Amino acid sequence: MPHTPVPDTLWFTRCPVPTATGVAADRGWLAGEFAPDGIAVRSLQDTDPGADRATHFTHALPGLFREGGNVPALWARSRGERTRLVGLTWIEERQVVLVAPGSPVRGGAALRGLRLALPRHSVPIDFWRAMALRGFEGVLASAGYGLDDAVLVDVPAEGHRGQWAAELDALRRGEVDAVYVKGALAVEAARRAGAEVAVELDALPDPAHRVNNGTPRPLTVHQDLLDEHPDLVARFLAVLLRAADWAAGEPAEVARILGAETGAGAAGVAGAYRPGTHRTLHPDLSATRLELLARQEEALRAHGFLAGPVDVRTWADPEPLRRARLLVPTAPPAAPDPQPVS
Repeated sequence: MPHTPVPDTLWFTRCPVPTATGVAADRGWLAGEFAPDGIAVRSLQDTDPGADRATHFTHALPGLFREGGNVPALWARSRGERTRLVGLTWIEERQVVLVAPGSPVRGGAALRGLRLALPRHSVPIDFWRAMALRGFEGVLASAGYGLDDAVLVDVPAEGHRGQWAAELDALRRGEVDAVYVKGALAVEAARRAGAEVAVELDALPDPAHRVNNGTPRPLTVHQDLLDEHPDLVARFLAVLLRAADWAAGEPAEVARILGAETGAGAAGVAGAYRPGTHRTLHPDLSATRLELLARQEEALRAHGFLAGPVDVRTWADPEPLRRARLLVPTAPPAAPDPQPVS
């Protein structure tokens, strides 16, 4: 293979959720790791307005590390983008189904026959719609039903400001009976709307019913970077392992970082993430997580979100994370796989 010049910039992008990437960026460790090599490390979210932020979804930037939702990651791979899956995390993010104030609806079985809100956004990959669809699908499946047992209502999201605003407005107007939301900002939005919780997805016993955009959450890199500079990939991942190690002992600092990452207040962060979230940031490629991601791929493909099939196990490459672990002075603790809820 001909010599390939070392890139002068590495990029990273992450979703506004708990990630080792966000922790490492906050601590300045990513920039510090590569500064002696003359390599800048830049966040896609923090670049000037002219930057192509669409690569957060397409992963068309070869020097990009992405830690974010699995819907765009699977979508990009299904369209032929040469990415590799190098890690997965599983972090419960308070997924809930909300109903109007005073509604008697409680539990998955009660959703049968109801009007369920499915937002529609004008974006290349509508991960919001995919999240709602999969959230309702998991809840109904937990009660022995399917999406055909409910009424799916399109809710155009254009012209609404804020996450979940279109669905919550439709709920307030009585156009739908239930709305799926998740995460810290959703907790705050639901509180403002006075909506009530009908189903807590995090309490569903079977982890398969909790599979969605962030469960499990993939860490991906471009095949070109992996082929040409595997040492840089290993070093980057080693910084993330060190960040996850540090986070495991710093719950208050992780809560502060989460507030900055999500844009939510302390109450929203506390309401969205379970105690112990700070100990769940280590990526791995366990058989359990790969199986749950494969279920997500199958469902997304069945619902028309993917251009073609993605063989999750072929997509995964455990070697970069193995090499990264050799660079971390003390091996990180094994991250727990999702477990049935007792």
